[in-house]
Amino acid sequence: MLLRRRTEAPKPNTHPPITYESPDDDDSRCEKCGSGDFPDELLLCDKCDKGFHLFCLRPILVSVPKGSWFCPSCSHHKRPKPFPLVQTKIIDFFRIQRSTDLTQKLTQDNLRKRKRASGLVMSKKRRKLLPFNPTEDPERRLQQMASLATALRASGTEFTDELTYVTGMAPRSANSAVLEKGGMQVLSKEDIETLNLCKRMMNRGEWPPLMVEYDPKEGFTVQADRFIKDLTIITEYVGDVDYLNNRENDDGDSTMTLLHASNPAQSLVVCPYKHGNIARFVNGINNHTADGKKKQNLKCVRYNVNGECRVLLVANRDIAKGERLYYDYNGYEKEYPTAHFV
Repeated sequence: MLLRRRTEAPKPNTHPPITYESPDDDDSRCEKCGSGDFPDELLLCDKCDKGFHLFCLRPILVSVPKGSWFCPSCSHHKRPKPFPLVQTKIIDFFRIQRSTDLTQKLTQDNLRKRKRASGLVMSKKRRKLLPFNPTEDPERRLQQMASLATALRASGTEFTDELTYVTGMAPRSANSAVLEKGGMQVLSKEDIETLNLCKRMMNRGEWPPLMVEYDPKEGFTVQADRFIKDLTIITEYVGDVDYLNNRENDDGDSTMTLLHASNPAQSLVVCPYKHGNIARFVNGINNHTADGKKKQNLKCVRYNVNGECRVLLVANRDIAKGERLYYDYNGYEKEYPTAHFV
């Protein structure tokens, strides 16, 4: 099965379809819906041999896993164990500046900086990006960070808030925005300053007002923990950077296009499986239905930032407290299968 990439992915190479047949000669049926239709998307448990459609599982599976797979009953799937709500453990997990006291309230200097930045909303030429506005309550910020730590630990992901370059994958020198087919939108100097402000705030433990929750139907989800204004930077999509050609047959469902080069051999993707942040837990809309499209409150934009490709998730409208965050996993292509998304 082809790798599922999020947003503006190039057209996949043509491969013969892969079929998965049961040892009972097509007698397998889905335990959820009772149908034997769509055999290519019918998974058989490697322990009990019962069948489940990818799209009938909760959370939905996007692709057939490469290795062994066990159904919910055989895997004894449980809710993830919460990360300890202990300041020292949270500081260590996220590698926050050790001088930071997360229980202190935001400094007046930081509040003034954000106030000035948030005032740069309108321009005669264009609208500017806004920095996120952290929750004032320090205890609540600890809870927000602990919720993300829970999700990252459950998925075996080490936290990073930057693109990572690992030996054996694409080097940083390969990340050149000038290689983008058709060119890439350049992030302005003012918006770069806003992005850097967000990074500095996170290094100090001043977190975006986001809470990660586990939903039995959708898996990990992200919701706004306070009102978020339109055009606010939510997060950067980060992880290990690799060449697309090295990842064509991966079964991961969170790989993001970073560079769509004219020469396919130079195209890059972000792989947030070993290293990542909250971006990998933001869900996609069902872009086959009107109701699904109405859920979208973020946009995913690739920018040229000082010559390098970066991917940002930005609010595309005002977002109310408690609202879940969604964006469109598909750009120009309809490659990512979202027809069965909740």
